Amino acid sequence: MGRRIGFLVLFFVTVVCIFMGQKPFFMFYNDAVGRGIVLADYFRVMKHGLSLDAATAGYLSSVPLLVLLVSVWFKRFPLRVVLTGYYVLVGLLVAVIFVSDMALYPFWNFKLDASIFLYMDSPKNALASVSTGFILVRFVVVLLLAGVIVWLLRAVTPKLLSGVRRKLIGTLELLLLGGILFIVIRGGFTESTTNIGQAYFCENEFLNHSAVNPAFSLISSVSKTRSYEKECDFFPEQERARLFDGLYPPFSGRNHVGLLKTTRPDVLIILLEGFGATMVESLGGVPDVSPNIDRLSKEGIFFTNCYANSFRTDRGVICALSGYPSFPDVSVMKMPSKSRTLPSIARKLWENGYSTEFLYGGDINFTNMKSYLLGSGYQQVTADTDFPLDKRKNAWGVNDDVTFDYLYEKLCSFDKSPWHVGFLTLSSHEPFEVPYARLQEKKTNAFAFTDECFGHFVDRIKELPMWNNLLIVCLPDHGYFYPEEGNSHAPRIHHIPMLWLGGAIKEPMVIDKLMNQSDLAATLLGQMGIDCRDFSFSRNVLGEEYTYPFAYYTFNNGFAFCDSTGVTLVDNNSGQVQIDEPLPSESRLNKGKAVLQTSYDDLGSR
Repeated sequence: MGRRIGFLVLFFVTVVCIFMGQKPFFMFYNDAVGRGIVLADYFRVMKHGLSLDAATAGYLSSVPLLVLLVSVWFKRFPLRVVLTGYYVLVGLLVAVIFVSDMALYPFWNFKLDASIFLYMDSPKNALASVSTGFILVRFVVVLLLAGVIVWLLRAVTPKLLSGVRRKLIGTLELLLLGGILFIVIRGGFTESTTNIGQAYFCENEFLNHSAVNPAFSLISSVSKTRSYEKECDFFPEQERARLFDGLYPPFSGRNHVGLLKTTRPDVLIILLEGFGATMVESLGGVPDVSPNIDRLSKEGIFFTNCYANSFRTDRGVICALSGYPSFPDVSVMKMPSKSRTLPSIARKLWENGYSTEFLYGGDINFTNMKSYLLGSGYQQVTADTDFPLDKRKNAWGVNDDVTFDYLYEKLCSFDKSPWHVGFLTLSSHEPFEVPYARLQEKKTNAFAFTDECFGHFVDRIKELPMWNNLLIVCLPDHGYFYPEEGNSHAPRIHHIPMLWLGGAIKEPMVIDKLMNQSDLAATLLGQMGIDCRDFSFSRNVLGEEYTYPFAYYTFNNGFAFCDSTGVTLVDNNSGQVQIDEPLPSESRLNKGKAVLQTSYDDLGSR
């Protein structure tokens, strides 16, 4: 029995060491040096990540334990041969998860979790941000790492095990060892079980993420039940209702100011991919990236204090076009049974006599976008497959210069008003390869390209008669983490520009009310005199009832609440407040929790 127990202990320790050894590679790959990480931080990460590593190793030890239980009843048992297939499976899974986590982190800035499965139904688009060489190198790394893991596990495994004289006692001893493994997996005897938050140990987001075992993160997120109405139950119902009351007041029908010359303009909504305030100089962003947006902001109505609700395109589109809140770990667009119940700007306009179309130069089926768009009232959608192959030069599809030209020609072909067109750009997205070279830095140059295409389009449209009755609403789907410093979900990353242009507006104006991207629906429809009461999470920021301006947004398993007193940002993994400035505020914290709880309640009821 000693060899069996010794083997299981050695197997467990080996797996833990493999997980611990991955952390320095993860940190180094993701620019630990550039982030100011010192040698002591590597040891702190390994120390604080040990509990999750041990829990994950406990899960992986369960199969060898079962095999050992069987082996007790044989005179001679070929343990290494029996377990080799399992080792290959473990090696491949651990290698794929580790390499995927390491490679995706620069793009996502959060640990691998079930979100990845939301994008795997369209592998072509999921891989569009990277080159073939990038994929091949990581494929080779996966194979090599898997081979090393298999070799190590086989090396600690005895070839043969002899029989046990007292088989029943041997079985009981192994079952006792299994009980110890269960305690390790559970995380001890306390009420709190093993969770991702226990690996968090400092204010540095990167170090906390580095400590989290990616396999545990993935397993944990996949295994969660999805009774949405039961999630994030911070408060009893009466308390939740009290805190939420008045945060999203229904529009009374009276505006403080009228922005439009007509209540039935032609409406063009342009969603600029990732074009947050970090790329707009007049909002404190990088200089000279978006001179056209800065120029045109003086000619239109510029909302300077708007915040994106989310951090991904599929979520931001829902927020902007349906006035619906975002969620830390749910993509509503991926759930047709839910998304089709949402109100939408397109459906409201269609019900009021508008023709409706949507244009996107990428794969319209990615993240179930086509289903959402068609279900939300767009009568026709145009996507990458509607363009010739020689026009699809971007990894995601068709570059913005081509789609803006297409949009111009499409609008010119309309012979009847009113109409509404939605358009989502794509060039300002990884891999940031565009037919433009004004700026040396690759990322900012891609944003500058989209700005150039947008400015050229507006200047052309100005010369046409349609300009007189046109309202262009321009805002991003989400912000962008640039420069890569500080908390990747701090307010500056979610801060976005919103610009209304066209001959349909009365006069240029700056509106600095604190608001959300999701408030577009009620604000726009309110200006048009269209009933917007079914947009229960969208506020008309120009309505008389909008007396408590605030912004709320979510990121990967976290949320933030901002008002005139400051900002409170919470990481749900650890349950810790990461930002609470300029002074801690229980009011902001509780209101943010109330919004999150109410959002899940609403989603669960749909």
